[in-house]
Amino acid sequence: MKVKNRMSESPKTVGLDSSVTEAFSLMKENSIRRLPVVDKGKVVGIVTITDLNQATPSMATTLSIHELNYLLAKTKIRDVMPKRQKLVTIGPENYVETAARLMREYKVSGLPVIDDDEKLVGIITETDIFDAFIDILGVTRPHTRIDFYTSDRPGTIAGITGMIAEKGKNIVNTVVFFDKKKNKYKMVIRIEELDCQDVVEALKDRGHEVESVIITHPE
Repeated sequence: MKVKNRMSESPKTVGLDSSVTEAFSLMKENSIRRLPVVDKGKVVGIVTITDLNQATPSMATTLSIHELNYLLAKTKIRDVMPKRQKLVTIGPENYVETAARLMREYKVSGLPVIDDDEKLVGIITETDIFDAFIDILGVTRPHTRIDFYTSDRPGTIAGITGMIAEKGKNIVNTVVFFDKKKNKYKMVIRIEELDCQDVVEALKDRGHEVESVIITHPE
């Protein structure tokens, strides 16, 4: 799944000389928490609701509402945008897992999406990533999840999926990863059917260590 399939297109933006008041209004009106900052047609940074809140005087201020609003209207985005901010972007043709890795690596919650012409075409956020992985894992519909340990041999996965197909069952998705604690490969299979005892017994007969079987009924 690519970034272009999950990003929000034509994102709202602010300029360096936009006011904090304008940014607050854009975020509130569009229920968003971050805004790309554009200067001369190019993205130069990103400002978040946290950045704006930090620019707002504390509740202990002696300023009147009129004075506070005047101050925020005069404060520019260039004044509140984090100094020496490292702008991390991604292209629309990149995969969502690359976006997730970049967010984790740079500890950011959103990435401006820039095309080959350096044009801002979207923004992808941590919420978009969560939604994508939920869809990829197929956890929004009833299914049986089987967790088991398997050997690292060529043809192992093909043999398992072939066995499940022979039993007339449909696989929603399959995930394989290395469990460092047990020093074994763990396989997670989600099957569309809810009665999968025959599959579980077949896995055991083949020497696989079945860890758990969970039947899920999402509401």
